Amino acid sequence: MERAFLPCRIAVLTVSDTRTPGDDRSGDTLVERLEGAGHVLADRAICPDDRVAIGEHLTRWIEQPGIDVVISTGGTGLTGRDVTVEAHRDVYDKEIDAFGTVFTIVSMKKIGTSAVQSRACAGVAGGTYLFALPGSPSACRDAWDEILVHQLDFRHKPCNFVEIMPRLDEHLRRK
Repeated sequence: MERAFLPCRIAVLTVSDTRTPGDDRSGDTLVERLEGAGHVLADRAICPDDRVAIGEHLTRWIEQPGIDVVISTGGTGLTGRDVTVEAHRDVYDKEIDAFGTVFTIVSMKKIGTSAVQSRACAGVAGGTYLFALPGSPSACRDAWDEILVHQLDFRHKPCNFVEIMPRLDEHLRRK
């Protein structure tokens, strides 16, 4: 029996000191892709490259029951201002270790060994999936087209993130 598509409510956070809503190409790429796949844009924002500010933004969205997934773009590199990964890890209950590995494999096919400079990561916090992607539109396309479009689709087999979503915070409900 074919499973029905279940749309996720996804928030997009662009981490940048310079981007504005008018020139946020990476955020636009993610919104275009997620809506094109049938998901719902739950919220969208731009946040400066500041670990505390990023963490506060992630925490606000984690606490909102109307958000299932948060995808951030930007701040995953190696420079001093790249603190998105640290902010994500500050809020994770669990890290999805293989996400970064799979993203690196996908990137290697496109940009060769330059893929080692990305620290893309993912995790779960409070029953919400969190993904930190690089700030380039092409990296956002690669992550969405090669990984997230499948894992955020309930119909994807043999398994996907959506089917276990109701159980992500079961440890918080136990007595």
